[in-house]
Amino acid sequence: MSHLLSSSSPGGVRLAIGALLACLSLAGCATVPVVDESAVHPSSEIRIQGARGPLSARQSRTILSRLAAQAPNAGALERHLAIEQAVAETPLVAGNEVKILRDGDQTFPAMFAAIHAARHYLLLEYYIFEDVTSNGEQLADLLVSKAQSGVQVDVIYDGIGSIGTAATFVDRLRTAGVQLVQFNPPNPLKGGRHFSINDRDHRKMLIADGTLVIVGGVNLSTTYESAPGSAQTSAPGARKSDVWHDTDLQIAGPVVRELEKLFMEHWREQGGSMLQLPSAEPQKPAGQEVVRIIGSTPRHGTPRYYVTLLTAMSNAESSIWITAAYFVPTHQEMRTLIQAARAGVDVRLLVPAHSDSRAALQVQHSHYGALLKAGVKIYEREEGILHSKTVVVDGVWSIVGSSNFDHRSILFNDEVDAVVLGADTGAQLTALFKSDLGQATAIDLQSWRKRGALTKLREQFWRLWEKLL
Repeated sequence: MSHLLSSSSPGGVRLAIGALLACLSLAGCATVPVVDESAVHPSSEIRIQGARGPLSARQSRTILSRLAAQAPNAGALERHLAIEQAVAETPLVAGNEVKILRDGDQTFPAMFAAIHAARHYLLLEYYIFEDVTSNGEQLADLLVSKAQSGVQVDVIYDGIGSIGTAATFVDRLRTAGVQLVQFNPPNPLKGGRHFSINDRDHRKMLIADGTLVIVGGVNLSTTYESAPGSAQTSAPGARKSDVWHDTDLQIAGPVVRELEKLFMEHWREQGGSMLQLPSAEPQKPAGQEVVRIIGSTPRHGTPRYYVTLLTAMSNAESSIWITAAYFVPTHQEMRTLIQAARAGVDVRLLVPAHSDSRAALQVQHSHYGALLKAGVKIYEREEGILHSKTVVVDGVWSIVGSSNFDHRSILFNDEVDAVVLGADTGAQLTALFKSDLGQATAIDLQSWRKRGALTKLREQFWRLWEKLL
């Protein structure tokens, strides 16, 4: 949920917002950056950090040897590690435990459990921030209880994404002592130097005591209460197409500190009061996973996510499997996928058959012909609305986060993504991809070419607006 020209939304306000933003954006001249992949030179020595700082060369080699032994293609893993280090500009951190969370019915209970367990502080940063429910408990009640018990609670929420959030919810939290910062308020009288309609905080992350984070595509939105079996979908008239499908990661370990840095940067940039985090548990290894956090913002030049994604895909040796909530690719992303498929790489694209953004769906369709002709396999998930953003390359390089496969995540949004290097997480995400194919329909090139002229014209019309979607 980041597309500003959406056809439906929480609170029933997104159509009006989308029309307004489209008009305002016409004056913009944002240009998608071109990434010079030939300028990327893999590092000869891969550096890894641990809970207490940089590891020795011997310790790093031990971790790399373990990862190589797990990988189906050790050469591919080593190459991705070297390339990742050259482009990401953030540390590769070992000693983390990674758990995949699917949809609201897994993610919300994990979020509420993390909040319950916090003893020192909680940091929440969300594009959509609403008073959601999990197992009969309201988020407002839980956050108020934690704040009153002495836990420091700090929240950043986006001014546009959360425009439909009830004022009573925010006021109640503030009265209880929760500190809140609105990212780029839509009201120019309140936004001051931060006023911007297009520049949005699309990040979704919850940090507890500096030791655990839940990060990915799931908003704190009541939309995600539509899990199968919930009160919403069990109600008369509820449809399976109302269910939102998404992916988050729960990460415990030293890499959580990298996410804290991103939160603190936003807090300061948005004029938040001086923030001093209470002392928490010392950093300790929690698992065996190697993770890199990428915080992207167009204000700092070409977003690191975009560079990282393009280089990983262009260096794929065997496979690129993508789950994209909004497939509105740039020219360079299209070229990379087509070249990979033509070179014999197994390129698969899982996209939604239904979306909250009909415009994005039209642009998605407009690209099918070129991709299918090159050998890319395309599947549309029929059941529910697919909102996940995941990529797995060669089974060993995985990324999950808030960034969509679109222009807006590159040109306007601040995003956060987690790269996990290793075969374990890659295998789990691959298994989820295959499971989702059971709810999807494969698109056939010959059949696709038979769609009507009016349909094709509609697709090309929305291509004119792809930077805004």
